[in-house]
Amino acid sequence: MKATLKKLVVITMILVSYVNYATETLNNSPKFYNVIKGHYISVTDNFGEVIYNGLIKQTGNLTTLFDFTRLKNGNYTVEINKDFEIEINTIVVNNGTVLLLDDSTKKIFKPIFRVENSKVLISKLALDTNKMSVELYYEEKLIYTDNIEGADILNRVYQLDNSLKGSYSAIIRTNSRVYIENFRI
Repeated sequence: MKATLKKLVVITMILVSYVNYATETLNNSPKFYNVIKGHYISVTDNFGEVIYNGLIKQTGNLTTLFDFTRLKNGNYTVEINKDFEIEINTIVVNNGTVLLLDDSTKKIFKPIFRVENSKVLISKLALDTNKMSVELYYEEKLIYTDNIEGADILNRVYQLDNSLKGSYSAIIRTNSRVYIENFRI
């Protein structure tokens, strides 16, 4: 009877220590990420190596969907690619404790494409940078380039030749990133 009681006490103490450890690391985990199914996540280490990337499969808090405490000690960049923006944050993992660097949060607004009739409308909220370059391709052949600067909202409308039916591509370069939109007229 005493041996069973001792085993029960030991098991209880182990469970209590696991619960306390889990609570401590969860409290230090970043709670800023409310993600939606269909967003894209990318986690990179200090050396730029991609540790994980993929589609988020369910809506919720990122820290409950992904266990950052299992990463090796170090700094990591977490990017959440949403519909119209990319949210970038840096987290530090140290012995199973995750800390969000508050001053590292950054948002990049993505350009928005629309095609109506034979017009291509491209706009971008320029709070992060007020520079954007546009290249338009028809059947993989460059047909137009444009560099846009100096506004809070970058807007352009491009009229395409109605008689040239086929595959088009718009390539936008901004924030050291490249966005490609393929469409047909």
